[in-house]
Amino acid sequence: MIGPVGLVDCNNFYVSCERVFQPRLEGRPVGVLSNNDGCVIARSAELKALGVEMGTPAFELRDLVRRQGVVLLSSNYELYGDMSARVREVLEELCAGVEPYSIDEMFIHGDGFSRRQLQDHAQEIHRKVRRYTGIPVCVGLAATRTLAKLANRAAKSVPGYAGVCVLSPGSPDAQALLEKTPLGDVWGVGHRLVERLALMGLHTAADLAAQDPKRIRSHFSVTLERTARELQGTPCIEMNDTNRPRDRIMTSRSFGRLTSNQDEIHQAIRQHAQRSAEKLRAQDSKARAVYVFLKTNRHRPDLAQYSPSAIVELDEPTDDSRPILHAATQALQAIYRPNYLFMKAGVMLIDLVDANRQQLSLLDTPQRQADRERNDRLMATLDQLNQKMGRDTVTLGRPSPKAAWHLRCANRTPRWTTQWRELPYVTAR
Repeated sequence: MIGPVGLVDCNNFYVSCERVFQPRLEGRPVGVLSNNDGCVIARSAELKALGVEMGTPAFELRDLVRRQGVVLLSSNYELYGDMSARVREVLEELCAGVEPYSIDEMFIHGDGFSRRQLQDHAQEIHRKVRRYTGIPVCVGLAATRTLAKLANRAAKSVPGYAGVCVLSPGSPDAQALLEKTPLGDVWGVGHRLVERLALMGLHTAADLAAQDPKRIRSHFSVTLERTARELQGTPCIEMNDTNRPRDRIMTSRSFGRLTSNQDEIHQAIRQHAQRSAEKLRAQDSKARAVYVFLKTNRHRPDLAQYSPSAIVELDEPTDDSRPILHAATQALQAIYRPNYLFMKAGVMLIDLVDANRQQLSLLDTPQRQADRERNDRLMATLDQLNQKMGRDTVTLGRPSPKAAWHLRCANRTPRWTTQWRELPYVTAR
């Protein structure tokens, strides 16, 4: 039996999401840009082959766009998030458990499989995720999460594995992979640790796996000891509970262009406050206070600098968007100053409490309780409409469509799966 821990990694995820709905992009060099179309954050294999590095500013690629037919797209996070959820749904049908690690990586469990069955199961995952979602994935399975990471890396980079790598503890394949893997490619081993380990004559994953974990702990830390044990085939790293409520919730974003317009900044604050309130309700919490901040561009020494913040306490813990919006507006009014060009604004909900354990006042009246229940139903209805009809279908106030705070996204593709008005359509001739 093999410890059934696997890692499913979506290949070139952002680009793959775009290609699902635009097959014409297959085989072409494609890059996805960061917020405000600043720099490359995702690359197709074809773009990598042209030598384009992560973080390359978009303006430096103008020549490649012209000569090599490079396609640069604005980030479409709503689409990517929905496609990630679809991949997860497929995995949940096929696996005993799924633990999201990032938007494009998920750990899976496959208890009760023999080695042959596990290999067949991994092949089935590889095939069905692509068939049902259009997203290509690589699957790595092994005894521990650290080994699963290495197996996934091999599945992606070694053609012989064809996207699926299953490692048995102590097998020749596992040992060969450890010997070929530099320590810098091991999950959780940073470059500073690599330098210190090199002084001890340790250079590969196999070198670290051959060490006495207690010796590693005495020289470094319990974290690296766990990594060593994981490389030896002993599971000792657990993922954080992704469903655990967050201690604070923040929504912030850089503006599409600098602005000093108070109305536009107010609109941004209102949007961020509403989004934070949605997240608050989704995790079944209530907030006691609202924190608002503004930032000027510290990289522009020619401009006056001013980056204020303020906290407004709520009358009682709440997840209702309306008092949260009111508090955010109060905070903005307290910190806004004209004649400054702001580049970013944000809203953070702090001092959160469990909505089901909220301590009510002894002075509560039946009318106040009835009002609270009515407000809860109103917010639930608002969230349901936005989930079914697309984000921002129903909002408290409508923002100006061309305000400065909107992101630059000149080349964003439609949100094919989450916005009714952007659904693909076919015209008959």
